[in-house]
Amino acid sequence: MSRLTPEEFTRQVAGSYGSVRNTLVHVLSTEWGWLERCGGHQRGARLKSEDYPTLESLTATWTNVEKYVREFLSTLTDEDLKREVEYSPDGVARRRMPIGDMLEHSVVHGAHHRGQVSLLLRLLGHTPGNFDLIFYSAEKRGSAAW
Repeated sequence: MSRLTPEEFTRQVAGSYGSVRNTLVHVLSTEWGWLERCGGHQRGARLKSEDYPTLESLTATWTNVEKYVREFLSTLTDEDLKREVEYSPDGVARRRMPIGDMLEHSVVHGAHHRGQVSLLLRLLGHTPGNFDLIFYSAEKRGSAAW
C-alpha cells in the first residue's frame, strides 16, 4: 500500500467501502470498537474516513490501536476469555458474547477485509504480494525465502 499515491489511496474503486482508505478505516474502527466492548481502550465515536487523507495518517492511529490491543491482551486470563459482555451492534438490540468470541470475530473480520483490499490494489494496477500471516512472520524472522 505504501506504493499508492494519495489519489489512489482514496479513489473510489469497488467493494462495500469503495476505496482502500475507506476499507482500512472501517477495519481499524471496528477492531477498536470490539476492543472497547471487551473492556479495552475507549474508541469513542466510529472513525471517519475523511480524517485519514493519507496512509501515513491512518498508520499512525493504527500503531496506537495495536499498542492498546497488545496491552489489553497481556492482561487476559483463560477465564476472562469466557466472560460474557453485553453490547449493542445497532444501538438498540442488546446481545451477549464471550470476550474470546469477540476477539476471534475481530481477527476473522480483518482477514475478510484484507482480501477486499488485495482486490482493490489489483484494480488500481498494483500487485499486493503475499500478505498471509505465515509470509509476514517468515519475513520478520528473516526466513522469507520459501
